[in-house]
Amino acid sequence: MNRIHDLFKKKNKKILCIYFTAGYPNIDSTIKIVKILQKLPVDLIEIGIPYSDPLADGMIIQNSNKISLKNGMNISYLFSEIEKFKEHITIPVVLMGYYNQFYKFGEEKFLKICKKLNISGLILPDLPVEYFIKKYRDLFKKYSVSMIFLVTPKTDLNRAIFLSKISNGFLYLVSSNSITGEIDCFGKEQISFFNKIKKSYINKNIPILIGFGIKDKNTFELSCKYANGGIIGSSFIQSLDANNLESSIKKYITSII
Repeated sequence: MNRIHDLFKKKNKKILCIYFTAGYPNIDSTIKIVKILQKLPVDLIEIGIPYSDPLADGMIIQNSNKISLKNGMNISYLFSEIEKFKEHITIPVVLMGYYNQFYKFGEEKFLKICKKLNISGLILPDLPVEYFIKKYRDLFKKYSVSMIFLVTPKTDLNRAIFLSKISNGFLYLVSSNSITGEIDCFGKEQISFFNKIKKSYINKNIPILIGFGIKDKNTFELSCKYANGGIIGSSFIQSLDANNLESSIKKYITSII
């Protein structure tokens, strides 16, 4: 059992997950942001590993990736930063990246370090599910790292049910077929999708968090109506003030909760 499982045992409603890109706005911002967030009513932190071609992300996160890479952030540096602060991290941390990063670093080495640093889960959007089951599921189990899969409105319902059984930690419900930061509000299509998932035979033991398009109090509360909570990324990143990091983060989280 890792910290994600502990979280959902204690709390299963109004889960607020905040996403940000490691190394943005400055190379030393990552742990500063974690320190601030865990003192606020934030339940889960998702840290994006910067990548040169983040296919699932919109312009705001893409730009944060470019700046982060320019700042010198990479996987080894991120791990070294977390290592310095690991004893003081009190809430679950999930890393989001892409399969090529995971593969090039060394899959077992990556997972071994995650366990050592109390990193609870991974999101790798481009890792095929069947390949995960065949090659990696036992490794993830060995190192007690949750693999979190994504379900989109175009995902077949039977496939969604299957993914809910394979995911460990929570199921990531992508609100639309768009990229991150592109949705102004939830329309009939999104609500219909949320309802379909809520009323389906999805594994009821797996919590669900909604992402893409959660940007303010109203959209967060709506996500909580149809799932266990929501994930906020682009909007949070956009709110960061490098010169007043703590005050800008407090102001933003206060506007959501």
